[in-house]
Amino acid sequence: MVEKANSKVIPIRIDEGKGLTPSIGGTLLAPHAQTQDRRGRTLRDLRISVTDRCNFRCTYCMPKEVFDQHYPYLAHKELLSFEEIARLTSIFTTLGVEKIRLTGGEPLLRKNLEVLIEMLAAIRTSTGKPLDLTLTTNGSILRKKASALKAAGLQRLTVSLDGLDDAIFKKMNDVDFPVADVLDGIVAAQEVGFTNIKVNMVVKKGTNDHEIVSMAKHFKGSGIILRFIEFMDVGSSNGWNMAEVLPSKEVIARIHEAFPLEAIEANYAGEVAQRWRYQDGSGEIGVISSVTQTFCHECTRARISTDGQMYLCLFANEGFDFKTLLRSGKSDLEIANAVMNTWSQRDDHYSEIRGSNTAKLATGNRKVEMSYIGG
Repeated sequence: MVEKANSKVIPIRIDEGKGLTPSIGGTLLAPHAQTQDRRGRTLRDLRISVTDRCNFRCTYCMPKEVFDQHYPYLAHKELLSFEEIARLTSIFTTLGVEKIRLTGGEPLLRKNLEVLIEMLAAIRTSTGKPLDLTLTTNGSILRKKASALKAAGLQRLTVSLDGLDDAIFKKMNDVDFPVADVLDGIVAAQEVGFTNIKVNMVVKKGTNDHEIVSMAKHFKGSGIILRFIEFMDVGSSNGWNMAEVLPSKEVIARIHEAFPLEAIEANYAGEVAQRWRYQDGSGEIGVISSVTQTFCHECTRARISTDGQMYLCLFANEGFDFKTLLRSGKSDLEIANAVMNTWSQRDDHYSEIRGSNTAKLATGNRKVEMSYIGG
């Protein structure tokens, strides 16, 4: 039996009623400063992993040698139910969360996911606006699911695609899945009315970096935003090596040589992707540079694992147990208080200290796997 490469879980202490006041109608209110961490970062984004399973075995995320037929995936009873996810989402929105991203594993493998999406689409932010609701998928069954996702209220889609060359793509997903089927899933999403689609390409130097310009050419003028992600040292099983990291500035240089680019402003404070647009007006691309150009100082994200643990960083080695609170009769007020207490103690800035002795000491334990908390 393979040991599950998750991280230690910390029980949550409840301080009754501290810092929160219910308003008329039961809506929880919290002053802005109370949802800031030790570095002044405000909680605004929540990523929720709905399954730890995936039908791909991408070498940078779920390599076959670790995630094999003996890997101990979570039992269904260990997963948060749709009702628990919706309740937790509602609590987070009272504390200022405005954006929800559903992840995995591969989230479309979670049975009846559109039911959850419909539940989340009905939730409003603390200012009364609809949530910014999106989902990240490998696109393998997007053709089958696109219509139901759109009808349920999903607003945006991000599709992972690491190249157009079929041989390279199959090598990276390691299950012989054809790139044509992912491209067809993207087309299906456009056909049912999704207009805000992003495609993410993880770039590994020496593996698929020769696909950068081809990918840019393919999606240029399509209305789809292509984003290039530096190969990151997420989890403890992806064999990360700095020599395989291609700096984003080189990605931009390669594309600029073929299709002239110009930098543009971020859409909002804390946006992780640096934006560039084609000078001929045919669209934009983005680069996510968490290795060479860190953005820890602007990070506004919390992550909920498939089994209800809250993680404060993609590179964390410990989680905080919210599933027990949900299942032990605690009130929304008590759970909201626990969220605030946990976030207020946050000091995570792994990418800023990566490679230093401090980083090595801070991450001596096994880091949580990306398939468990999402990217």
